[in-house]
Amino acid sequence: MSSKYKTPTIGVIYVDGKDHVLGRLSSHVAKLALEGYEIHIINSEKVVITGKKDTVLEYWRHKILERGDWYKGPFYPKRPDLILRRVIRGMLPKNWRGKIALKRVKCYIGVPKELENKEFVVFKDALITEKLKNSKRKIWYIYLEDLAKYFGLIINK
Repeated sequence: MSSKYKTPTIGVIYVDGKDHVLGRLSSHVAKLALEGYEIHIINSEKVVITGKKDTVLEYWRHKILERGDWYKGPFYPKRPDLILRRVIRGMLPKNWRGKIALKRVKCYIGVPKELENKEFVVFKDALITEKLKNSKRKIWYIYLEDLAKYFGLIINK
């Protein structure tokens, strides 16, 4: 890529991923990355996927383990931070703008020491607690950490 495709970073946004719905958080982050912000997401293992546990695990087991070929792919990550980044990648355009925007997104398990004293943004419409509060029916969900443990990942914080 030549230098004319490198867009400047507008600013840095720190997002706490705790109790955010995976798709809603990813769409917010993808939009901000395309606008030019650099985004750091902490607590990516505490992001939730809505749905009954058995259904969600069956869907992701097919997506991660059963689909494709061991040699050619598609290769899907098992770590929560990389799963979140992969979902964000799917919401970005498949051209040079999307490639540059994805380089601006950083996902972390837990809170790194260099980000402990930062001010974190929370997207109110992406929180599962708001959805539970406003809904009259039961809403099932599973954390990305539980999904990763199901696939044999051991998370050391």
